[in-house]
Amino acid sequence: MALRTKLFGITYEFKDVKEVLAKANEQKSGDEAAGVAAKSVAERVAAKTVLAEIPMWVLRAEPVVPYEDDEITRAIDDGLDPVAYEKIKNKTAGELRAWILDEHTTSEDIAAISKGLTGEMAAAVAKLCSSLDLVVGGKKMPCVVHNVCTMGLPGHMGARLQPNHPTDDLDAIRAEIYDGLAFAIGDQVIGVNPAIDQVENLMKMYDMMWDIKQKWNIPASNCILGHVTTQMQCLKKGAKVGQVFQSIAGTQAALESFGVEVGMLDEANELAKKFCYSEGPNYMYFETGEGTELSAYANNDADQLTLEARKHALARRYSPIGVNSVVGFIGPEYLYNTDEIMRAALEDHFCGKLLGIPLGLDNCYTNHVRADQNTNEFLMVLDAVAGCNYHMGVSMGDDVMLSYQCASYHDTASLWSAMGTRPAPEWEKWAEELGLLKNGKLTDKAGDPSFFLKR
Repeated sequence: MALRTKLFGITYEFKDVKEVLAKANEQKSGDEAAGVAAKSVAERVAAKTVLAEIPMWVLRAEPVVPYEDDEITRAIDDGLDPVAYEKIKNKTAGELRAWILDEHTTSEDIAAISKGLTGEMAAAVAKLCSSLDLVVGGKKMPCVVHNVCTMGLPGHMGARLQPNHPTDDLDAIRAEIYDGLAFAIGDQVIGVNPAIDQVENLMKMYDMMWDIKQKWNIPASNCILGHVTTQMQCLKKGAKVGQVFQSIAGTQAALESFGVEVGMLDEANELAKKFCYSEGPNYMYFETGEGTELSAYANNDADQLTLEARKHALARRYSPIGVNSVVGFIGPEYLYNTDEIMRAALEDHFCGKLLGIPLGLDNCYTNHVRADQNTNEFLMVLDAVAGCNYHMGVSMGDDVMLSYQCASYHDTASLWSAMGTRPAPEWEKWAEELGLLKNGKLTDKAGDPSFFLKR
């Protein structure tokens, strides 16, 4: 098909679908650094105009990394639901956007077509959306999953309790866990980023976290975010593991830079089903972030958002409990300022939910990006309105191990209050029985971690 349009007397022509996708994207510093971004606002509008007329079957036929060259492309394409695909294959990107946003299109209608979409299709729709479109559309696409708690129910918002420490000091991590529990968060997962990715070290942390869970009868799932192969070894040695983690990428070359391949993720998912202590049926936890592929010199001249959506489509293969867009973590080389971070967060959430996965967001920024805690909190509100499954909670909002800024433990309660939302039902019941919550609000006992030192 002809990939050209004429605006104000100027003809814009694009060489292929990949270029259209890239130049239709909103401004991102990473796309500019990669040399794939539109060179002007007019060119961006022209690319969006062309993109709006491209049917879904063309986006499937022309992935940004060819089927024969990339195992991620193959995994996504081979896993498409043929019935769902038939429903949307002849819709253009513009028509699919309008259908999703139509007030007569229900959440069930969208869920019925999600497994027929590739990452390129989801990204194409997102590129045609305003930020408010992304919020409205995201809100229409709940994704309910279960590991220990039931996550993603409408009217509920979860949180990952992230108790990192730069030397993996067990007493310090335990103290941070108690601090988070005192604010009644952790229903999504209690997840530690280890400084030392060795089996012996992870086994000690698993034991410590299991001890806390048993002592306080917490409906908690744990995860230690080491390399997936380290976690697999721990599972085989009998560690008490709730979820299995891995960062993923949108191209085979970028995934291989993590020391990971699709077959390895398949094996980890099967081990998790067999050995995790959690009830499931959702066990895998993935993290993503725009710019991953460019930082690995493996972006194949594709734009950040399209590659991010391909990660979401890959994650769908494993029916995960959570997929976390660490949206501002990589830095200004990829998302320069608050405007770019907020746009990326809404796009990531929309694409993930459209593809049928439980998207959560690490509302965060590095110290060398043009953002601050006020803008980070504003982003949390946007994400909450859009209906994200969960966000992150870090002690004092400052991760001393990863050296980035995030949401704090107490920010979750503020969002519950502002949005009228609550934690997962199983978690709220536990927190109420312990006296930390009452009618969805923190009690006078809450916020004091010494509460957990008195037994």
